[in-house]
Amino acid sequence: MKCIFVAAILIATVTASPVYAPLPVYHHAPVIAHAPVHKIVAEPVAYPKYSFNYGIKDPHTGDIKSQSEHRDGDVVKGQYSLVEPDGSIRTVDYTADDHNGFNAVVHRTAPAIHAAPIIHHSPIHAYHH
Repeated sequence: MKCIFVAAILIATVTASPVYAPLPVYHHAPVIAHAPVHKIVAEPVAYPKYSFNYGIKDPHTGDIKSQSEHRDGDVVKGQYSLVEPDGSIRTVDYTADDHNGFNAVVHRTAPAIHAAPIIHHSPIHAYHH
């Protein structure tokens, strides 16, 4: 029984495989063509220099932030600030150049909104006659 079953699987596998005919090989004479030569001209590159600043103060959402940046060649200097959710102000001064990479110094100021001070009253004494 086992031999018949194995033979049936082997026959099914052999007959199910596609038969490929060898592909014809064509020989062509070499084609020699010369592509046109284009001279590459380097475009002049503008010296990188810019300066910008912006600020947002939206009393409805409380979104208060600003940024300024200046670039002269490969040196970039800038500063940005924003009001944190706790009311403190984060200010970041940054510089970037090829020699030192990117450097940032972060400053924080105390929250602009201070909690109301807690007032302690002296105890009240009751007098009975």
